[in-house]
Amino acid sequence: MNKKIKKLCQRYKILIIMGIYMLVYLTAFFFLEQRKTTYHIIRSGLDGYIPFCEIFIVPYLLWFFYVALTVIYLCFKESDETNRLAVFLMIGMTAFIVVSAIYPNGHRLRPQSFERDNIFTYMVSLLYQTDTSTNILPSIHVYNSIAVMIAVARAKEFRQHKLVSFGMQVLGLLIILSTMFLKQHSVVDVMLALILAAVVQVIVYRRPNEQEDVETGLITKRSIQS
Repeated sequence: MNKKIKKLCQRYKILIIMGIYMLVYLTAFFFLEQRKTTYHIIRSGLDGYIPFCEIFIVPYLLWFFYVALTVIYLCFKESDETNRLAVFLMIGMTAFIVVSAIYPNGHRLRPQSFERDNIFTYMVSLLYQTDTSTNILPSIHVYNSIAVMIAVARAKEFRQHKLVSFGMQVLGLLIILSTMFLKQHSVVDVMLALILAAVVQVIVYRRPNEQEDVETGLITKRSIQS
């Protein structure tokens, strides 16, 4: 029995690591949310051109399943991609905690009242009550969505199911847009998340050899020359 448990822990250790990390991350996040301090207001001139649209609460909430289920699914199918996705996620979330601790930030973009009264505005009101408009830079909703979109594009398992892969990419894009249409994030938060993801992608997905280039269906100058 001990050997069996040890084998399972070894096989799915990345899920254990992610679970432990999430406990630490959430503890730090809730601490930052509760602290009393002066916040720097984040805003872009472009924010005023983006209308509030409550229906985007649907993809916004689906984000929680979008990230978690992708990590779990890939863990059972492609351990290498899971490891890289996990590292990608942890780097970004750690950067977010550090930025929030050093540079307390927030926004004042939320509408004071809703023009419409429906199930979606009700869900948004609940979101506003449970999630403050502080500690928003960079947007983790955006960053983690990009991480999943990259993992889905790379994973063999998803490339074999093009319709599912396409749906995952569309959902990722909708999640990114939802952060702005729900007035949860400023354009500034989104852009910095995109920049951070681009930098981390270079670090995490550096291809060490030609074999991986072939496996991911990419052609490089190195492989052409050979």
